[in-house]
Amino acid sequence: MITTTRLNGKPLVVNADLIRTVEENPDTTITLINGDRIIVKDSMSEIVSKTIEFGRHLRRMIPPS
Repeated sequence: MITTTRLNGKPLVVNADLIRTVEENPDTTITLINGDRIIVKDSMSEIVSKTIEFGRHLRRMIPPS
């Protein structure tokens, strides 16, 4: 899960596994795999960085095989 901020200033937590695309035009729009769109204050690069860090965090939790 990643934390972001809606345009009205309220925090929002998004399941990073459900993100299909992130666009800036000029507001940042997150499109989920079900087609829902969320407009947020964070930049596209911030959302991408948070998503990458989320994935890294998950991989650290997996015990070695």
